[in-house]
Amino acid sequence: MKILYISPTGRSLYIEKMARVIEHARRPDTIVDFVGLPAGRPTHLEYHTYEALVLGDLVKIVRDCAGEYDAIISGGYYDVGMRALREISGKAVVVGPCQATTAIAATLGNTFSVVVGRPKWINRMSENVRLYGHGDRMVSMRAADLGVHDFQNRPDAAELIMATSRRCVEEDHAEVLILGCTVEFGFSSRMQQELGVPVIEAIPAALKYAEMLADSAQRFDWYPSRKWGSEAPPESEIAEWQLFRDPPPKGRTLRVGEPIQTKPA
Repeated sequence: MKILYISPTGRSLYIEKMARVIEHARRPDTIVDFVGLPAGRPTHLEYHTYEALVLGDLVKIVRDCAGEYDAIISGGYYDVGMRALREISGKAVVVGPCQATTAIAATLGNTFSVVVGRPKWINRMSENVRLYGHGDRMVSMRAADLGVHDFQNRPDAAELIMATSRRCVEEDHAEVLILGCTVEFGFSSRMQQELGVPVIEAIPAALKYAEMLADSAQRFDWYPSRKWGSEAPPESEIAEWQLFRDPPPKGRTLRVGEPIQTKPA
């Protein structure tokens, strides 16, 4: 199985750390290709303006690579460009971290809370949770007052996340916690031990969800729909307007895992 993980930011500052998370989470037969955007793109997407600027890059990458992969993950907890990417993904399923974490959380408890970085994020992320049909299960979305780059760089990040999460469990009665940023990793083990609830991190959740959907597609032909709202753009228009004439704007890349060699009997 081959999965493409697209980091929708420039310079891929956390590529090595994210690769270790992916290596720990992947199935033995899963290969994950990590691709970021070039320098000159925003290094975070805390603002809708930045998200709009990179959406075209993601569309071009998916259009170019979709035929090589069983599933594609659009990184970033805003689930950047999910509808657009799914239109042109061919037979590859497209997964977003918010969609994956909330779907998993909804099966592990009656209620969940999402711990995000800044209050700025809450409006957009809450809209996505409602769009995915889990608004009634989400009892809170609280901010730990940390920016994207603070999660892996501030020495007090773990304590701030823990304090915010404790309020979600004790005051909001969350039965499951979601860490609502793809850079918010490395905290869940301690949190689960101390808080006594499942704590879902975005990257492994997105990967396992993508593996499940890709496996289902291979076994049961559950490929992305191309009817009605999921109809793909006409190839005739794409060719006439030369929409994908230029090569896709890729930055740093990294492969996690190699195919298992099956020995003849």
